[in-house]
Amino acid sequence: MGTCVRGIVRTVTLAAAALVAVAVGVAVPSAASAESNGGVRVLPLGDSITDGYNVPGGYRIGLWQRLAAGAYTVDFVGSSANGPASLADHDHEGHSGWRIDQLDANIVAWLQAQAPRTVLLHIGTNDMNQNYDIANAPARLSALIDKIRATSPGVELFVATITPESDATREARVQAYNGAIPGIVAQKGPLTHLVDMHSALTTADLADGVHPNATGYDKMAARWYDALRSVPSSLRVEPPVGVGVPVGNPQSLKCLDVQNSGTANGTQVQLWTCNGTAAQRWTRTAAGELRGVGDRCLDVNGSGTANGTKIQIWTCNGTNAQKFTYTAAGAIVNVNSGACVDVTSGGTANGTKVQLYGCNGTGAQRWAVR
Repeated sequence: MGTCVRGIVRTVTLAAAALVAVAVGVAVPSAASAESNGGVRVLPLGDSITDGYNVPGGYRIGLWQRLAAGAYTVDFVGSSANGPASLADHDHEGHSGWRIDQLDANIVAWLQAQAPRTVLLHIGTNDMNQNYDIANAPARLSALIDKIRATSPGVELFVATITPESDATREARVQAYNGAIPGIVAQKGPLTHLVDMHSALTTADLADGVHPNATGYDKMAARWYDALRSVPSSLRVEPPVGVGVPVGNPQSLKCLDVQNSGTANGTQVQLWTCNGTAAQRWTRTAAGELRGVGDRCLDVNGSGTANGTKIQIWTCNGTNAQKFTYTAAGAIVNVNSGACVDVTSGGTANGTKVQLYGCNGTGAQRWAVR
């Protein structure tokens, strides 16, 4: 955090993270080898407590281990990476010394690049420790949440109260700030969830009066894990029922789009730069449909089953050509054929056609709510 880690900013870039990793003997993947197992994309977001100051990997170690033991397939995402081998996925968006406003300045780019399904937000400690416009810290947090919700309306967002501090003056600030968070979260809709992290730890769980020790980080992991399991959709890749959301292809960082925003039966579905328009919003129904622009359904042309069959929109008719299931790896599977919604030739350019193709586990067949 700001007063404790000046000069040790390890996660602003992967290069900086790698240098620190060499110094402390922790292996860190490069940007080119950022880990992904194709599961639910979870973005750990915050400051040095998310990074894992004192214990590289921090709460992410215990959280990953609990998720793996619970048979959840999860992909931690972020532009930074650190932690031990026992943390099988090192990616995160924790930035040592950063305040709420600094996350706010970068959050849109991060969300667009990482396309998370779920966000774990723990931020505000540096605002308190730096005595940075404390009276307006809750308003800054509220604005940050609004920006997350506007950029990625379908994400499940977990907002934590911040962990305790040993210094009495700082702890008083922490408690006042935490006291405002439940009311803020309550205003942000059903996909935004409160996590009481402050009560999970005591000052005995702190290594330096601010950052958790190994026991403290593991208590954080347990609290995050319980919160995630209390919202089952946060650990599944399918869009929420009844909420219109963009659906992106993480390989191309583009969205499932209806060509020219057309509403005519047979209009081609394609990849296009994510832009928030109605042509890119899809609402999953309890029947397994994906309804898009003009209240048309995602549809397999002619109820086909052959590789290369056109994916289009069509008047919703209740047939299996318009019903889809979702795998843990992010594939959208057509009920009629058992084949996957696929990007033709694994393309990434605007206008690349979306087709039906035998499921093969490639990035061309991975989709995630944005």
